[in-house]
Amino acid sequence: MRYGKFFRKFNITHSHRLAMFKNMLNSIIQYENIKTTFSKAKELARYLESIITLAKVNNLSNKRLVYRYIKNRANLQKLFHIIAIRFLHWNGGYTRIIKCGFRKGDNSLMAYIQILK
Repeated sequence: MRYGKFFRKFNITHSHRLAMFKNMLNSIIQYENIKTTFSKAKELARYLESIITLAKVNNLSNKRLVYRYIKNRANLQKLFHIIAIRFLHWNGGYTRIIKCGFRKGDNSLMAYIQILK
């Protein structure tokens, strides 16, 4: 039974997985649309939804909590002053995942993950 095991492991270590998602968070905040595997996109959406929810309340405590994941100050400013403003009256569902076929090398299902406008 997988009780309490609520995240995907991707056959990599914890530190590698955390670094990968931090890089993906920075990329999606910068470009607002990235292409990745479907399972990584689904896991990234969980992180991104919670970070955008924190960014909707612009105070020092939330900035410090979000800064744990997003070390780039330009992306942090964009998240708090542009992206979070769009979603002030939304209760969730800030992202969209669109399947876009299979990767040529290993036939892995690929997807676009987008921040909604």
